[in-house]
Order: sequence, then C-alpha cells, then structure tokens
Amino acid sequence: MSRSLVIVGAGPRGTGLLERLAANTAETYGDQPLDIHLVDPHPPGGGRIWREEQSPLLWMNSMAEDVTMFTDDTVALNGPVLPGPTLAEWADLEGQSFPSRQQQGEYLRWVYEKAVAALPPSVTVHEHRAHALRVDGPQGGRQQVRLEGRPEPLTADLVVLTLGHLDAELDDEQEQLADFARRRRLLHLPPDFTADSDLDGLPAGEPVIVRGFGLAFIDLMVLLTEGRGGRYENGEYVASGREPVLYVGSRRGVPYHSKIGYDPQGERPPLPRFFGPAQVDALLSRPAIDFRRDVWPLVDKELGYAHYHRLFTAHPERTSVNWPDFEEKYATAEPGSPELHTLVAASVPDPADRLDLEALDHPLDGVRFGSYDALQDGLRSYITADLDRRHDPAHSEDLAVFLGLLSVYGQLIRLGDIGGWWHGFFSYLASGPPGPRLRQLLALSRAGVVRFLGAGITVEADEERGIFRAGSASVPGEWIEARALVEARLPEPSLERTRSPLLRALYADGAAATPTGLLSVDPEDGRVLDRDGRPHPRRFALGPHTTARAGGAFTRPRTGGPAFRQNDATARAALGFLRDLSCRAQLSPEGLTRGA
Repeated sequence: MSRSLVIVGAGPRGTGLLERLAANTAETYGDQPLDIHLVDPHPPGGGRIWREEQSPLLWMNSMAEDVTMFTDDTVALNGPVLPGPTLAEWADLEGQSFPSRQQQGEYLRWVYEKAVAALPPSVTVHEHRAHALRVDGPQGGRQQVRLEGRPEPLTADLVVLTLGHLDAELDDEQEQLADFARRRRLLHLPPDFTADSDLDGLPAGEPVIVRGFGLAFIDLMVLLTEGRGGRYENGEYVASGREPVLYVGSRRGVPYHSKIGYDPQGERPPLPRFFGPAQVDALLSRPAIDFRRDVWPLVDKELGYAHYHRLFTAHPERTSVNWPDFEEKYATAEPGSPELHTLVAASVPDPADRLDLEALDHPLDGVRFGSYDALQDGLRSYITADLDRRHDPAHSEDLAVFLGLLSVYGQLIRLGDIGGWWHGFFSYLASGPPGPRLRQLLALSRAGVVRFLGAGITVEADEERGIFRAGSASVPGEWIEARALVEARLPEPSLERTRSPLLRALYADGAAATPTGLLSVDPEDGRVLDRDGRPHPRRFALGPHTTARAGGAFTRPRTGGPAFRQNDATARAALGFLRDLSCRAQLSPEGLTRGA
C-alpha cells in the first residue's frame, strides 16, 4: 500500500520541505512507495509571492550572494547537509546586485525541480493547482484534504501546511475606513501584497495618504513611478506626469534601514553568547513569559555583545580599554542594569559608537518640525546619513548587530508567539530595502512625488468634509487631505481573520491559536497543537502563520538557517511516521497474508 503525504503550499517553504524530504527519504523511509501531493493555485517553487509572472521592476531586498535554499554545516540538523548554489552562483549574477523577484522565482522553480529529481523512484509527486479548503479525519486515521473544484478529496496519511503570507478579513478600523470610502466615493486600499493591489484607481497628480514605510511602501513607490513611465537620470527623477503624490508616514516616520553595502571582514562575533539554548531553556521553565520584561533584556545584551565585539576588535582606536577587560565586566553585568550602561559609557567615548536599541527604534521621538517643508529637509538628511553609514565599513559594528539579529531570531523560535513587535523591529533593522531604492526615494522626494508625513501618523475619516486626513506627531497641528488612502503593509497573520478557509476550518475544529492569532505548533517538529496542548500526529504546519515563524523560507549562507532546521525536523518526523505506519501494516494479519 502506497503511503500518501499532502503538502499544502508549494512556494519556497513547501519547496524547502520537499528538498529535505528528498535528502532524508533513503535513510528515514527507505524505498517503499510514497505519493506526495503538492497543493497550490500558484506555480511550485515561487508560489504566490515569488511567482515569475510579476513586474520586473520589483526587486528582492537581499543581494544575490545572500540568498540560498540549501543547507551548510552551520545548520543544526539531523539529516544530511546537501550544499547547493546561491542565487548569484546559479544565475551567474554579480554577488552584490539586487535581483528581481522574477529571477528569484526562476531560482526557486529550479530548486523545486532539483528536489523532485532527487527523490527516489519509489516516490511520485503530484501537483494540484487548486486551493485547499479543509482537512478532515481522525487523529488515528487517514486525513481527507478537500480541494476547490475537485469533487473527491485527497486521502493522506499526513498533511503538512507550508502556507506563506495570506489574505485576511479587515479588522474593525479597516472596515470602518472601507465603509467610509464606499459611502463618500473615495479609494481605500487595505493591507495587501502590493504586487496584487489594483493601483489603477490612484489618479495622476492627486495626493495619496500612505500609512506604512516598510518594504510594501517601496514596492508601491516603484509601481507608481517607474511603473507609470518615470525614470531616473543622473540621480534625479524625471516624471512621466502620470504619478500621484505619495504622502507617507508610519509609527517611526522613517523607512527601514538600508541594506548593508559592504562585505564582512575579520572575525565574526562568537554567537550565541548571552542569548542561546541555555537562556531559552530557563525562560521555558517559567510559568509565563513577558517579552519586554523577561526576553528583551537578554536580547539587548546579546546584540550589544555583537556590536562591541566588533567595535573593540576592528576599531580599537574608538575605545578606551582593551577587549578582554571589557568583555569580562560586560559578562557579569546584569542586562539593562546601570552597571552595564556605566561600563559602556566609560569604555566607548563617543556616544555615536554606543548601541542604543531604544533610540534606533524611535528615531523621531521628541523631534518636532515647524512645517512639512522643514520635515522634508530633515528626513532627507536622515536617509542620506543612514545610506552613508550602512555603506561605510568603518561602522562594521552594524553588520555584527545584523548577524546578532539572525542569531537571536533562531533562538526566539522556541519561545513561540512573542508578539508582533519583535518581527517589525527585526525587519526595520535587518531586512530593509536596497541602498539604490533609498537613493530613488530621495530623488522622488526632491521631485515632490513623495512627501514625508513623519512619525506617529494619525489617519482620520472626516465625515463633515468627506475626505481622508492624516497628521503626525512630527508636525503638530498640520493635516494633509486626500481622496485616497493606501495601507502599505501585509495583513497580520491571524487564524480568526484569515481568508484561508483551510485555516479557518482547522481553528474551528479545535486547533490552538495564540492571543495574537498564530497557529500553535510544536517547536520541535511543527505538529499542530490542539487547545489542550496535545500535538496532532498527522498534521504539521510551518510558516509565518504559526508560532514557529522563522523569518524567511530562504536565508543568507552560513547563518544557521532556522527555516532549514525546521524543514529537516518536520521532514524526518513525517517520514518516520510514514515508515512506522508501513511497518505496522506489514506486521498486521492482513499484511502477513498479503505478503505470503
């Protein structure tokens, strides 16, 4: 009897799982028959987000040399390490170039085809270009996966959900804004994947309020400028006349920090140091964990260690003591304590060389401008300074902090749902736009196509005037009016508001969700947990909608690859379960009779 595994989601996470299944099948499952069903309405490999059929203007926010789908000896896994090319090596791209999303989609499709080809002849892969609607079946028996447009369900011994970013129903605020827009014949674009948003309704020359200054805004900026015929000449923007005027603001009021623009040199910080497995074990032994109280001080100290290790070893002329003495005292100081702050102040003379994560997270706190024109000058100076610093190896402690953030992310996975703030902070510091995009933003600002609103943005629906209004804490008392509002961000993952009928049904059937709406899974292998904390033996889930969200389905080479570790653990658990099922079947009276 052939065993059956259904994988729902054939994008990069599903592709990564398939690569690990291929790597582990011979050892863990043997040469028994196995049918693998891949379910996704989008092409396998790239999936929805990285599909090849999207605008060639949209870039990745990673350099080509920093993208891999393959394991190396830094990944902690039990399965075999199978190295493979980075995107740069595979596509013969300049390592520090920023590829298009189309190029990444081509790479992911090749990785998928390579993984399928690496499976033994006893394994057959079936592709289903459809939406999965629900999963039924008892814990002790085979599962039924129902697909849109298919009358008969797929029968599976195991189901793994590897869903990526999903659409969501509007929350109360967004519903009120959408209702206001309908009644007043305005345009409101809720949180969405920008490449899928209908931007045709944003009129040329008209103001558009944009809430959100992350990567979704960068995509929006590109599609509404170059995408409408504009171009850049000698560092300045030449308008086509078809662009709207984008008034952009956010909680911080600034764009994400530029990607670092130099190669790592010298010794990497030896991480983890103050936030590793032992510290996570201690946190997990507590009855309850508060991120700000219990976790953040440890993270702050870990990132500080990465920062100062690099500063003292690469730029000792900017310190006043030697590294061994500083390290010894730093190690004994309590996280966040006055003693630690005193040590840093005495050892690092220039405040600009000290790491202040709170100040980084709130760059415009307390900063006020007399007018929006003054704000434009101030923000252009801020972005220019950020670009200069992030491309200057004299500040290579920033790269060390980036490596620290990757290390911390890998440890935090074990803690489950830690709230949304950390993920936003990580993206702000470590996953910002390419430097050339921020230079384009500066050119658009000088051309008047982009106008900055500042920090602490407030958006109102003005019923009396039938218009959207936006203001900020950066320019008190001043308001911008517009007939269009764009929410430039992805929907928050939430089981209660997801538009995925599959996840909604899973939640209705008893799957556990965290207070923020993430699907609860076993951090060891991704098995879906019920509301009593018991793992489902036949259902697994990986991805951003789960408590084991890993930051990305692909990663930078030689940085530990938390998603790769998860994929390997899930693949081995699934194959081991299927192997044991086959063994029990062969030893049953019916199996012995058939064998005879």
